[in-house]
Amino acid sequence: MKRIIKLALLFALPIIVGFSSGCKKEKQAIVDNGKEETPRIEPKREVLVWVDAQSNIFQNRGRFRDKDDIKVILDSLKIVGVTGLVVDIKHNTGYTLYNSAYAGMLTSLDGYNLPENYVEFMISEAKARKLNIFLAINTFVWGNGSKKRGVIYDDPEFKKYEAILCDVNGNRVTSTDFGANAFMNPAAAVVQDRALNVIKEIASKFDIDGIVLDYCRYKDINADFSDLSKELFIQFLKDKFNDNDAKYMQFPKDIVSSWKSTNGVIEPNVTGKYYQKWLYFRSSVLKNFFVKARAAVKSVKPDLKLGAYTGAWYNTYYKVGVNWASEDYDPFYDDDLTFSWAYPGYKETGYAEQLDLLMTGNYFKQLMLSDNPATMNLFYHWWSVEGSINGVDYVTKNKMPIYSSLDVGNVPYDNEAEISNSIKYILNRSSGGLMLFDVVHITVPHYNNLKIPLWNAIEKGIKGK
Repeated sequence: MKRIIKLALLFALPIIVGFSSGCKKEKQAIVDNGKEETPRIEPKREVLVWVDAQSNIFQNRGRFRDKDDIKVILDSLKIVGVTGLVVDIKHNTGYTLYNSAYAGMLTSLDGYNLPENYVEFMISEAKARKLNIFLAINTFVWGNGSKKRGVIYDDPEFKKYEAILCDVNGNRVTSTDFGANAFMNPAAAVVQDRALNVIKEIASKFDIDGIVLDYCRYKDINADFSDLSKELFIQFLKDKFNDNDAKYMQFPKDIVSSWKSTNGVIEPNVTGKYYQKWLYFRSSVLKNFFVKARAAVKSVKPDLKLGAYTGAWYNTYYKVGVNWASEDYDPFYDDDLTFSWAYPGYKETGYAEQLDLLMTGNYFKQLMLSDNPATMNLFYHWWSVEGSINGVDYVTKNKMPIYSSLDVGNVPYDNEAEISNSIKYILNRSSGGLMLFDVVHITVPHYNNLKIPLWNAIEKGIKGK
């Protein structure tokens, strides 16, 4: 769940940017303006900590290779007020950290070994401390392109469904041609079925509180332009819009005519006549998958919770095909905010109702809107903690508990107080509570901006000291 590159791009943006991607107007920070706001839910004050597999096990300074060391860390988390864990058990290679029937098991990487019965051990130790435990998976990532290792390298038939991206020149290339995570095409039935099988397997195999879907998205705005996606998109246009001429489209130019590179990120330069409907199609693919994922989980254990992680920046998250809003929120017909990428009917792709909880990455240094003159008169502002929480509440309509999340390692905090204050604020605001990313940033000074252990900062924030 590393987001260092993305975060760097976000922090590079001027704070004035606000709704830079298609927002035509912003709502002022006037609570008593006569408009009905989304009702607030009393915060639960739960605190979850993410345990990334790569950073904590298969990296030189990670401390989750020794079981005695893990016990000490879990004891410390309990002492400072943490109430639960989110343990990553499907690595970016696509391999799982348990013996799976649908993916190889990752027992070692770069000379670092997985502790024996790691998943079972983590569950047992969490329960011994009365910590809730959720297991997380990299949903649509099935290979590590940098290391040329993973499920897609073992299974040539499955690799045929690797995501196809447009490069800056409009050439169609595979996701691993960019040298990073091997994303699959979420629209491919075989990809969905394999992910759903892993989800059901986890639900049946482990005694846990829930499953969290990470990377349950497209790789980026320039994915997926495969022949399969073209075929499915044409059928979508025929079924949804009675467009019988769609089969004659110039693909992909009728969606995006040309591309550009902005800070190393490939984005549309000139869009075609089908662009907005293409965004609608991609979002509907992921909505349909979440419907299936919920059904899969509940068919095994009706009380098991299904959650997801997304970024908190709703105004640009359409780029990865995700609409984590409620079906009751319409980004096209909105009196307060209007997003130029939305199309009539896009609201039906909202998948908030499919979730039992949502973790949103509120990974911003700015805490309050009043902290900056450029945002002090705003109410929704996706690049501050307060403003993004306002936005998350607004578009999700309280359909499920929200765990606002802090990245305590990559955000350039100046001191421990900034971390503590952000934690305090979130615990008094978010309906579910807080998720801290990642435990390695707390335990290993090398992996946070302050270069110190963060136990004191976390405890002061949670306990309000």
